[in-house]
Amino acid sequence: MTMADETEDVELDFTDEEDRLRRSAAIRHPFASFFHLFFRVVAIVVYLLCEWVSKSFTSCFVLIITLLSFDFWSVKNVTGRLLVGLRWWNQIDEDGKSLWVFEAKKTSRGQNIGTETEARIFWLGLIICPLIWTFFFFTSLFSLKIKWLSLVVASISFQAANLYGYLRCKAGGQEGQPPHTSSFTGQRFLQRPDIIFGIL
Repeated sequence: MTMADETEDVELDFTDEEDRLRRSAAIRHPFASFFHLFFRVVAIVVYLLCEWVSKSFTSCFVLIITLLSFDFWSVKNVTGRLLVGLRWWNQIDEDGKSLWVFEAKKTSRGQNIGTETEARIFWLGLIICPLIWTFFFFTSLFSLKIKWLSLVVASISFQAANLYGYLRCKAGGQEGQPPHTSSFTGQRFLQRPDIIFGIL
């Protein structure tokens, strides 16, 4: 046998690695990613332009609160589940006690959870927008725009509630167990923070 007969051609396959890198950079849920930022950004833009466009504080207040209500609902019920696999809610038990419930979807191959890019979009939008509203709070406070202060406090409340809920989900915090977990996870909650997704 010659040396050429003993050697075999080895073919390296990089397609799996390329697919993994493409999945980590792609946006799998473009509508969810768009609407995760849309309502909150439009609310900020309306707040900044409201005094120039309209003299009616009431119409500005209603429009901004409506936008932030849509944002609160869509982030809490849709984009958190799709982009990072997290969900939270608050319920009242039979004794009248407020109970926070947190869920995290287990990661496995082929599950329909967002990519790393979508997770970054989710967490950056969730963290930066409350900081912007906090800045608006101090500018309203120091410029003595008291009526605008009530709007900003309401806006911070919407944004902070979602941020708090998702940070608790991320940390694996659990105060209660929902009546039916099969609709989202199919199993008990993840209780260990080291298993749950990374923020960035």
